[in-house]
Amino acid sequence: MLIYTDIVTGDEMISDAYELKEIGDIAFEVDCQLILVKEGEVDIGGNPSAEEEAEALEAGAEQVNNVVNSFRLQSTVFDKKSYLTYLKGYMKTVKTHLQETNPDRVAAFEKEAAAFAKQVIGNFKDYEFYVGESMNPDGMVALLNYREDGTTPYFTFWSDGLKKMKI
Repeated sequence: MLIYTDIVTGDEMISDAYELKEIGDIAFEVDCQLILVKEGEVDIGGNPSAEEEAEALEAGAEQVNNVVNSFRLQSTVFDKKSYLTYLKGYMKTVKTHLQETNPDRVAAFEKEAAAFAKQVIGNFKDYEFYVGESMNPDGMVALLNYREDGTTPYFTFWSDGLKKMKI
């Protein structure tokens, strides 16, 4: 199994237990789902009937995003200006990391990151923002959005900001 950790914070962000889809050569997308979590119980992602779900919610269960729950991601908030400031600093950090670890990747990263960032900013209002468990403001901010159906959530992670760890 591969765990992908944030290169800045070391926080676990995602794993290959989820189906990762490469977006260009700059990001990963992963579909997620809402699951029911009740203290002391484990939800394996099966779809309960509407009655079972209502009963579980009444019994104190909570409906949560499976990726957020599994990797203890923490919600954060940005306005467009503060996100642009964050993104500029984060891209500089990733570029510096690449210069040290994979210098041949820097030019492609700069080109693709700029194009992808422009796309994110163009759809800024559609995103929710999550940081890793440490809540370090210098680390990666994962982007949560919804597919065209309006109900399927998915996360986007900057692939150059992740380090693979085999466990």
